[in-house]
Formats: sequence, C-alpha cells, structure tokens
Amino acid sequence: MIPEIETLTVEFKSDINKLSDSELFEAVVAMANTDGGDIYLGIEDDGRLSGVHEAHKNPLTLGAFIANNTVPPVSIKTEVLLVDPTVLRISVPKSTGGISATSSGKILRRRIKLDGTPENIPMYPTELATRLSDIRLLDYSAIPVSDSTIHDLDPVETERLRNIILTYGGDRTLLDLQDEDLYKAMGFVREVAGLLVPTITGLLIIGRISAIMKHVPTHSVAFQVLDGSNVEMNEDMNLSLLASIEKLSILIDAQNPENELELGIFRMPIPRFSKRAIREAVVNSFSHRDYTRMGSVRICISDEGMTVSNPGGFIEGVSVSNLLSAEPRGRNPLLSDALKRIGLAEKTGRGIDRIFEGSLMYGRMKPDYSSSTTTTISLFIPRCEPDLKLTKIISDEQSKQGRPLSVNTLLVLNALRDSPKSRIKQLTAGALLAEAPLKIILDSLAEAGIVTSQKTVHGIIYRLSHSVYDTGKLTSDQPDKTNIDLSKYPDAVIDLAASREFITRSDVMELLDITSPRAYHILKKLSDSGKLEQVNKGRYSKYRIRTK
Repeated sequence: MIPEIETLTVEFKSDINKLSDSELFEAVVAMANTDGGDIYLGIEDDGRLSGVHEAHKNPLTLGAFIANNTVPPVSIKTEVLLVDPTVLRISVPKSTGGISATSSGKILRRRIKLDGTPENIPMYPTELATRLSDIRLLDYSAIPVSDSTIHDLDPVETERLRNIILTYGGDRTLLDLQDEDLYKAMGFVREVAGLLVPTITGLLIIGRISAIMKHVPTHSVAFQVLDGSNVEMNEDMNLSLLASIEKLSILIDAQNPENELELGIFRMPIPRFSKRAIREAVVNSFSHRDYTRMGSVRICISDEGMTVSNPGGFIEGVSVSNLLSAEPRGRNPLLSDALKRIGLAEKTGRGIDRIFEGSLMYGRMKPDYSSSTTTTISLFIPRCEPDLKLTKIISDEQSKQGRPLSVNTLLVLNALRDSPKSRIKQLTAGALLAEAPLKIILDSLAEAGIVTSQKTVHGIIYRLSHSVYDTGKLTSDQPDKTNIDLSKYPDAVIDLAASREFITRSDVMELLDITSPRAYHILKKLSDSGKLEQVNKGRYSKYRIRTK
C-alpha cells in the first residue's frame, strides 16, 4: 500500500520533529494544483518509515486543520496505513474549481526535476492563465487586449477571411456583414469603456503582423523537412493564423505526392498523407495550443512520417487513452468556434476523428499521440504504404451503405488486419474501444460478411473474412487459414501471451493455424531471445511474458 519512491502524485514527508504547519499546507496546495495525489506523512525521502508526530496522529483533526488553512478549502481524505510506526496517507484531490492557495496566500505546484525526482515550486502569475484554461475556467483567447485598438486588425487579412469562408464552406451569413459587424459577430473585438478592443482571437486570426508580435509574442510556427539527419527545409513564420494555414498548405502539398491505386475498374488517388487529416491536425494545433507559453507550433516531415506538435498539454478530462471518446472540448473556446465558423475546423468539434480517418481508411497505421507530455501535445502520422485489400473492403462497404464508415468501424477493421484471430480483449486494446460498442460493430461487420467468428475452448475469435480479404492464394471454399504476414507471427504470439497468464504450443497452433513443429520453433525462438519465459518442460510446457 506504500509506494517505493516519490513521483508527481506521491510525496513522502518526515514528521519526526513535527512537520511545520506551513510546509504541510504548501504540500497539499501543490498537489491539488497539479494532478492530485497522496502525501505519506511519517516517511523519509529515502522511503524509510519513521512515524508520525503525536500532534498529527488524529486523522479527523488533521483533515479539518488543512481545510481551514487552504483557500478554497481542500477536502482531503486521511487514512492510517500503519500503527507502529504510524504512517498517515493524506489523499489530495486535483483542484477543478479554481486554483488552491494556503491561507497565507502561497500558490504552488509540483514538477519533475531533471534527475526525475519531484519538487514543489511557486506558481507564478504567468502560469495562472494556463492552469485556469487547463480546468476550463478561463478562455484566454477571448480576453480583450487592453493596449490594442481596432486598427491592429488588418483589412488584407479580413479579405482573406472572407475568401476562406467561400472556399471552405464556412458560415456564409458572415459575408453579408460590414467589417466592424463581422468583427463583433466573430468575437474578434469586445467593447471596453465604449471602445472596440481586439481579443486575442481577433489578433491571431486577422491581426497585423506587428500587432501579433507585440501582443501575442508566443505565437509562432516552425516548418521542417528532414532527409535522414539533413535539414532540407527549415522555415519560421510569425504570420496570422489564416496566412500561416494557407502557407503551410502549400509547403505540405509540395511534400505530399499522390499515387493511384487500382480498385477493380476504378483508380483511386491516394496521397502520402491525407490532406483533410493534415489540415485538421494543423488547425487543431493552433486551436488547442497554450498561448501563454513560449514555443512554436511545429510541423516536421521526416523519413518516418509527419509530426505536428504544439505547446500546452491536454486539458482536464482528456488524455491519450480517451482522445476518441472524450467529449469535444477546447483550451480556447472562442478561437475554436471562430475556426469552425470560418470552415477550417470540423464543425462538430470532432477533428480528431478526421485525423484518424485519414490514415485508417487506407489501411495505414494509426496516428500516434503517445509522445505528448503535460506541456506539449505531439501527433505523429506514420509514413507507410496503403493496404490495397483493406482499402477495397472499406471502399466497397461505403458504396454499399451510401455513407462513410465511422472511425470506430475503421479502427476495428485495422485491428483485425493487424491481429488476425483476435479475441474481444485484444480488440478492445487494438481498436481503442470499450467492449460494448466493439461487440455492436463486430456484429454489424459479421452481418455484412466482412468479419467471421469462431468458437474455441478459449472463447470466440474474430477475423476478417477471406471472402473479402483474399490473399490471392486462398478462396472462400478452401480451408480457413490466417492471412497474417509471416514476419508478424512472433508479434502475434507476443500479443497472445500478453493477454493471458500462460500460453501453450496448441494455443499458437490455433492462433496461426500452423503445425506443432512450427509452433514449437516460434516459441523456442521467442524464449531464447528473452521475450518469453518457458514454464515446465515436455508435453506440459507453457510460456509467459518474461518479467524482469
């Protein structure tokens, strides 16, 4: 029940000589202003149990004492974990109703130092806006810029705005408005003391370059093209958002050739990167970035793929694991709404779906957000060849239904392609879906003849039907065999082992539809390489993921 080391959400506090009240309040406030967590009172920094001071042994009194000395009161939960020596756990919730402070006015947060250990540091005024926008209590993009005037809005950029509305199917009612009425309707200006003052959104979208650099100096864009380790192109921009998006479109198009794929009697042009997905990724990076932080929106095209990153982590309630299911919400609501009305952003707020669709509809690897941190969102779109067979399945089914397939359906099809003969637990991880919607999609695909299921002693397995995913060697009336690439056999076995406590040779034979000697050879190779650990020998041998 007691962690071994301190982390961002775990802190040890020595109480041998009675921890000072101020230090205790500061530790609670710092934890609340970050991600919440647990403070273990009575443990030294090295993890040694030393016990709680007599003054802190009553958990009820301690809870009330902390609540009375924090603003707003932090409602902690206290629990005695050990009696001899006494160790007390103080569970601190993450503050979602504002910023927590001590009654003396100190505001702190936690961070990880370069050596990997945590510390509590002051939260400075410049960081308050970031914190409030993280928990959706402040829209920084809607703030009027007090020392700016309406003359900082550029007529040339206003005309660009009108052209973009026409080109991208934005809200055409805006085109009937005079410039000043247009600014008011879009939230580009606010009335302050009888004068129209530009907002951060107004300056970013149609501001003069000099005004943007003066009033929103954090805004900048970097575009790079790498050939191996050589920098082929490196361009920095300080243009308005509209001018930046137009220029980036030109630069990216030059690095995004199209190839034609033959689908029966038809030819389908397929770009290296989906143009719609890239536009959504770029617009999202501007829409969701933290404009209180220095740093650039960065687009980098390399041999491996394209990276789009921006300052500012995910806001409260959104993470890498729930990107596709979380309620659409933005860091800068006014700016996001403006980009939707212009026609540049997805009107439903589900731009993330378009980003995934751009890769999945051609059977490519999923976009990857795993490199994102608490201060940066980083999207990586892999550069890989389309899967002709899966593209044809998707194209045929869309034609049959008369509408595009949902992003969740595309995720399921790609998961089945990557892991043939999958069970529900494997598919929930591969398709990033909960079990209930996954089963509904599988039933729908089975009804369409795209997916087949088979009952086994270990449960139901699912796979793409060979009648639609033909390898060229198999036909629907031949024995049903897996269509997995030979090079992916070891990966498939590792995935199977990761989903169970143990696997056997017969499990591998069933998974890959191969002979016993072949299954033994794969298991032995994985065991010799240290990826699997053999338990028992002979006819009773079984294998599991090797633990360090």
